[in-house]
Amino acid sequence: MRSIFCALLLLGSLAAGARGAEREFRGAWVATVYNLDWPSQPGLPAAVQKAQLRALLDRAAKLKLNAILLQVRPASDALYASPIEPWSQFLSGKAGVSPGYDPLAFAIAEAHARGIELHAWVNPFRAATSASENLPSNHVAKQHPEWVRRFGKQLWIDPGEPAARAYVISVITDIARRYDIDGLHIDDYFYPYPLKPGDASFPDDSTWQRYGIKSGLGRADWRRENINDFVRSMYRAVKTTRPRARVGISPFGIWRPGVPPTIEAQLDAYAQLFADSRKWLAQGWVDYLAPQLYWSIEPSKQSFPVLLNWWRAQSHGKAVWPGIATERIGSNRPAREIIEQIDLTRRGTSSPGHIHWSMKALLRNQGGIDDLLEAGPYAEKAEVPPP
Repeated sequence: MRSIFCALLLLGSLAAGARGAEREFRGAWVATVYNLDWPSQPGLPAAVQKAQLRALLDRAAKLKLNAILLQVRPASDALYASPIEPWSQFLSGKAGVSPGYDPLAFAIAEAHARGIELHAWVNPFRAATSASENLPSNHVAKQHPEWVRRFGKQLWIDPGEPAARAYVISVITDIARRYDIDGLHIDDYFYPYPLKPGDASFPDDSTWQRYGIKSGLGRADWRRENINDFVRSMYRAVKTTRPRARVGISPFGIWRPGVPPTIEAQLDAYAQLFADSRKWLAQGWVDYLAPQLYWSIEPSKQSFPVLLNWWRAQSHGKAVWPGIATERIGSNRPAREIIEQIDLTRRGTSSPGHIHWSMKALLRNQGGIDDLLEAGPYAEKAEVPPP
């Protein structure tokens, strides 16, 4: 029965793709942290980095993608000429050392030349991927050590510090003011992911004592309100600075375990990351939400269509463009299932869209996915849906 269903769905997807989707957000994340997608390794000459980025954008254009979400701040560092934060180690191999050009400015120009939107992707609160890093003097951990907490092997900016939240927003506003970005994108790292299942600890006793107790909220609600305040303020800052830029967030794909009832999860993003992403939709603090729906279609404890439909029911008129796990194509995740998921994202909405995690899978045509995309859902170009 499952094989018959998949075959029918695939045929329908190919037919829909042949007709083309006039308006559809077709994005892909390009991760720079740990050099996951680009550049291929730190310390490459500027000419090589540029050539790799051109090749990446050429592939995106060939596939008829219309948006690239480029990670420009992986850990309180910059893949652009920042007056606030140091150059990223993932470019030159050493934090604070210029790569000899401005990657964000270059990426914007090259993307726009190919008719592709460029969204600047920011990690808001990760301060350093390793607490043992030799950080430059203008790094936030050096400038404001009172804001920074060690969590496991990493350093994190404490979201409970009002001045620290304002600092991160100033970094984001600077990007929006100086660069012709089409969007500003935040990933799913608010309070950090737990070090062990069921844990919701974070070393914020000092901020809780100074700010939390007098808030009148319980500690969990206070942490959530810190993130709510950040999201609300960030959205307003970007829209004031660059009104046409879309603001998007890609939260963990399950709001809470048991919501909807068939869904199970070991992580409770609401209670452990303190991310009330449903509220951000309801309050209109995003232009689009990209929940990371990295699971399969077949009914299960994490069903792609069940979760997609639930998120859309929470949208309050905002776009829901889910992340899809193209990177997981393999023996247990055939490439055709990505085609089926794209078809599902097109149904029952006036603003279809999806984002591939990540561009590397498309660069290597993982499992023949590029061939299926070009023959099916990406047979024709599509414009990005209107705001």
